[in-house]
Amino acid sequence: MTSVATLRAETTVRKPSPRRFVMCRPDYFDVTYCINPWMDPEAPVDRALALLQWETLRATYEEYGHKIDVVPGVPGLPDMVFAANGGLVVGDRAMSARFTHVQRAAEGPAYHNWFAQHGLAGLVDAKEVNEGEGDFLLVGDRMLAGMGFRSSLAAHREVAQHFSRPVLSLELVDPRFYHLDTVLLPLDDNTIAYFPPAFSAESRAVLAELFPDAIVASDADAEVLGLNGVSDGLNVFLSDKAVALSEALRARGYNPIGIDMSELLKAGGSVKCCTLEIHE
Repeated sequence: MTSVATLRAETTVRKPSPRRFVMCRPDYFDVTYCINPWMDPEAPVDRALALLQWETLRATYEEYGHKIDVVPGVPGLPDMVFAANGGLVVGDRAMSARFTHVQRAAEGPAYHNWFAQHGLAGLVDAKEVNEGEGDFLLVGDRMLAGMGFRSSLAAHREVAQHFSRPVLSLELVDPRFYHLDTVLLPLDDNTIAYFPPAFSAESRAVLAELFPDAIVASDADAEVLGLNGVSDGLNVFLSDKAVALSEALRARGYNPIGIDMSELLKAGGSVKCCTLEIHE
């Protein structure tokens, strides 16, 4: 029996739109502390491999027509490669992040300075704890926001005011998935993929009502951060380990593009974590 979602995919012509991304080379990437369940300072990190994986992601974006701006890394900030956490840029407004943990605190000013040097309009620094696109994701005109581990409810109000748009708060409950971008992937203006068990019952109900055609990810795909991906409306860049999710995307008319991010996963990041979108 053919599902409604499959029928819609067969009649929908998906089109990519060019995007502008900010990335930071992992020149100083390492795991020297533990601030999430993925990190083990005792496990060796192959920085050369991390650089190769990052360069492959960057080259793949460019191959598909997307523009990349590169922020220089800063010695002593091994997680700065995870550019998505550096802030939010939407239209004529920008906000740099304010991190939860002291180990990453200096990343906020580093990204703020880069934003300022590159003329991003309406730039402010967050006053509340706010880890950028890690917890704030645009789906069309709707801003979805995570809470429970990193970004605060007060940050949701601050973002709503600065960007002049409503923010929908969603509660995260699984410590492995401490940022919204680890369990929810915007695919286009109306569609998401997500992992329901990572959310509170109330937030699951909200998402089910708003996105009845959402793609639901499996445990296996969530555990390799398969939802930590980026979509341009057609092409979906995600971990090459997210096999079932890639098949589900293909069945719905998207073009999944698998990228090996295994070395960066040692710090709890994958494709999206390495990618801050400038929503122009």
